[in-house]
Amino acid sequence: MPEVTTIVERPAWFQKALDAKRQDGVVEVADCNIHFATWGEVGKPGIVLIHGSNAHLEWWRFVAPFLSDQFRVAAIDLSGNGDSEWREQYSGKLFAEEVMAVCKAAELGEKPFVVAHSFGGFVGLEAGHYFGKSLGGIIFADFTVEPPEKYVEWGKQKEERGGEPIRPTRVYEEKATALGRFRMVPEQPCQHPYVIEYLGTQSLREVDGGWTWKFDPALFDHLEMGTDQRDKFVNISCPTAVILGEFSTDEGALSAPYLEEISGGLLPMFVIPGTYHHFMFDEPMATVTAIKGILLNWRREENVDELNARFGAFGNV
Repeated sequence: MPEVTTIVERPAWFQKALDAKRQDGVVEVADCNIHFATWGEVGKPGIVLIHGSNAHLEWWRFVAPFLSDQFRVAAIDLSGNGDSEWREQYSGKLFAEEVMAVCKAAELGEKPFVVAHSFGGFVGLEAGHYFGKSLGGIIFADFTVEPPEKYVEWGKQKEERGGEPIRPTRVYEEKATALGRFRMVPEQPCQHPYVIEYLGTQSLREVDGGWTWKFDPALFDHLEMGTDQRDKFVNISCPTAVILGEFSTDEGALSAPYLEEISGGLLPMFVIPGTYHHFMFDEPMATVTAIKGILLNWRREENVDELNARFGAFGNV
């Protein structure tokens, strides 16, 4: 991996993102309250942003506000994560229903777009499988699918433990001690330490005896990811694209060559140079530009007749 230069002085986008006007909301899905946040005006094209495992909507904090000039943006805390409630058992279909419920509650309009990072890519895949005709398109952020014969299930973890309950997350007496243990998975360098500090703070909740992490450690106990991910991917009925971190080591992102092969190179795939798995922290403005470039082109393709009519009104040269 190349050396990463730490940027001590906080760039303008950091404080601008924190200061950006946002609204928080909650929607109930299958007896579970799902938290989300929104930026931008109702009536603009909609985007829902989905985080990865053991994460939360703040993963998108330094991207969402900069999409909101052209889009109505919502970021979701999936059940078992962030400030959403936990479930006894989780499933891909339930996660997909949470995404669609947030799209409606956040007033994202007809055919909203989905941008889904890491494990969130699995959720995006399920949303595309069950609700693809209601979506404008899905961007898979550092998420790819493997050939079924190579896939190794990393859900159903309670079964692997022989039915034993999982150990709860550790409780730290001091918040500072907990923050010192915060790590990204997979671990990676980051040139913006203030971003990591902010995320760590947002990842903790206060409990009896101190502080612990917000995520449900039992989320993967019964969840089955499935060997049919490739088949679901190729049968999604809305446009799809992939954004990758150049130096990502996440196993879920390593099948990009396979996707390129089976799509004949026609699946739009973008690599953000110099970034890792959590590229929205490495280069948030490049991430914004990549997302906008894909989505605005999809909007043009969807509305090309209207565009041609508008331009045609000025006559031919």
